Amino acid sequence: MGITLSDLAQMRCPIESCRSPLLFQGTWSGAELESGVLKCEKASPPHSYGVRGGIPFLLSDSEVEGMDGLLRPIYDMIAPVHDAGVRYMLPVLQFPDPRASRRNYITELELEKLGRAPGGGPPRILEVGIGAGANVRLIDAAVDAEIWGVDLSSGMIDEANRRFHGRTGRSVRLALADAHALPFEDGAFDRVFSVGSVNGFREPRKALAEMARVAKPETPIVVVDEELDPKREHLVLHRLLFRALTAYDANPHAPVEAVPDGAVDVEVTPVSRFYFCLRFRMPAPAASGAARSRGLA
Repeated sequence: MGITLSDLAQMRCPIESCRSPLLFQGTWSGAELESGVLKCEKASPPHSYGVRGGIPFLLSDSEVEGMDGLLRPIYDMIAPVHDAGVRYMLPVLQFPDPRASRRNYITELELEKLGRAPGGGPPRILEVGIGAGANVRLIDAAVDAEIWGVDLSSGMIDEANRRFHGRTGRSVRLALADAHALPFEDGAFDRVFSVGSVNGFREPRKALAEMARVAKPETPIVVVDEELDPKREHLVLHRLLFRALTAYDANPHAPVEAVPDGAVDVEVTPVSRFYFCLRFRMPAPAASGAARSRGLA
């Protein structure tokens, strides 16, 4: 099952000054969006976003600039081989490192604590920068959830769409969208995470603020990307390989400085030789004053 009419209730115009509900006009495949447009009629002037093959294209190409604009065509090009490279090559490059596993950061999402949503439905999980969807199987193994994924690369979204086409059980909702302008209402998700993206965002602070906005209060927000583990010794070969992998970034690190103001339980944990895991929460509104007094962990 793809995006349905009821799913649209959770979606919003991605323009920060608007964020109005979206109306679909087009063709359906059963109960799912197939092709047409999503219109935001409250904006001035009114504007619309295309839907092709059930995938909403909720971004403006003219706004994709900076590092995002540089990396986007690269990911489009490598999309068919990206997951195989990560799965087989990264562990080899980081050898010896038994921690080099996706499971090391999926545990930070505390999926075992998720229950049914207040209305009786499944919990909702958003991956920002879903790529070809390699993390979905780990979420499936831990919890029965409704999974959403957004990515800036149409090539990656196409790969994910192919992977999950005809998937039995609960579907994965996909959308082409910008991490800096997520097309969802506030507090829409029970968990939000991003893997391998934040160091390439043109404005990490804005992207993390968007992830915090669409997450429910108190839920863990998890971000994973490249940093050479500062607590370990590394061979010259490791340092050279790491520099080659992060050539696009002059200072690959956990961006604690970009965490939204008022965040609590801020933690950075190395999850492998080349990767960090940054986790934080945003307090519920009624507890925001007390939370600020605690400061960053």
